[in-house]
Amino acid sequence: MAEVNKRTWVTIDLQALRKNLSQVSAHCPNSTIFPIIKSSGYGHGMISAARALLESRGKIQGFGIAALEEALELNRELKPRELGLDLLLLPGFASAGELSACLDAGISSVIHSEYQVQLLRDAAEKNLDLPATKLWIKLNTGMNRLGLSSDVCIDVFKEFSDSSKFPNIELILMSHLGYADDMEYGPSYDFTQNQLAEFAKIREAVQLLSNKKIESSIAASAGILTLPQSHYEIVRPGVMLYGASPLAKKTGEELGLLPVMTLHSRLIAINEVSAGSCIGYGATYTCDKDTRVGVVSIGYGDGYPRSAANGTPVLIKTASGALRARLIGRVSMDMITIDLNGIADAQIGDDIVLWGEDLCADEVAHHAGTISYELFCQVTKRVIYEYI
Repeated sequence: MAEVNKRTWVTIDLQALRKNLSQVSAHCPNSTIFPIIKSSGYGHGMISAARALLESRGKIQGFGIAALEEALELNRELKPRELGLDLLLLPGFASAGELSACLDAGISSVIHSEYQVQLLRDAAEKNLDLPATKLWIKLNTGMNRLGLSSDVCIDVFKEFSDSSKFPNIELILMSHLGYADDMEYGPSYDFTQNQLAEFAKIREAVQLLSNKKIESSIAASAGILTLPQSHYEIVRPGVMLYGASPLAKKTGEELGLLPVMTLHSRLIAINEVSAGSCIGYGATYTCDKDTRVGVVSIGYGDGYPRSAANGTPVLIKTASGALRARLIGRVSMDMITIDLNGIADAQIGDDIVLWGEDLCADEVAHHAGTISYELFCQVTKRVIYEYI
């Protein structure tokens, strides 16, 4: 059978993933770590990411995921209980059936709504004693997405701290920072300080209800990098593990993070286009001079964002080295077009990097009016994944 060239592919650098984890440990030496590997490890492959992270020497206590199906798959593949690890279902259970599945598999749940509390009461009445489980009680500190009010949060701690009724339940207090991406910007700073103050107040209140120390968690990637007072006992790194920035004014590269995902494609055509001619659907780009136009075999059908604007950078690897080029014309389903003026030795078959090594995903995301998180998660199934 004839060899077929790869059309589009992703390389996942697992060593870079582990090095980014070491940055978390350096920022939070006194905290244990719950890496967030939801949405298939932010598009990097959930199982592969989990295994690579476990090979590091970081103080990993467990993993956070956002769907019960992910949690059950991870439970089957990793057998976390045998490793002394917890799995945390971030949205928690949504029904009695999901609660039962979590309890059977030893999956911890976030409790963010009163209906979940009632489901736990009902399960306790039916089963007398719930099996050993951890409940992460989520306090709404101002993001107003998921979370209990302060009064309800305290009531829940009071109820489930009663060891005579719930002897096998361990409680953890958590919240989430909603606007911590720019501590130099007044509104971001003030909002975050209010969240931290509310969390500290309720943490103190619930601690008084327990005869043992209550572990707490509020810091995700932004808090880890900029708010040491938010680290507490457990931190939950997400996008920083994958080499991208959670901060508004800095890229992952500027933060010293290493790119884990590199998205590649190939140059499949080179055309000479006269000045005044238009490129692509909608004629969104008009050549201001005679232009050497390259066609690259990637588009929104592969997860490259259709919103990428004229001027979005790409990297072309030619015989003379890796050189920057720019997107011109609208992204289509299977192709993009790039300006090759000034890149004389570009040839058909050259490797094109869309983001990753030597081209920060945060920079590309800025040109596309989005964030690196979305770039990673939208890579589609027709793209080949290679782990290195």
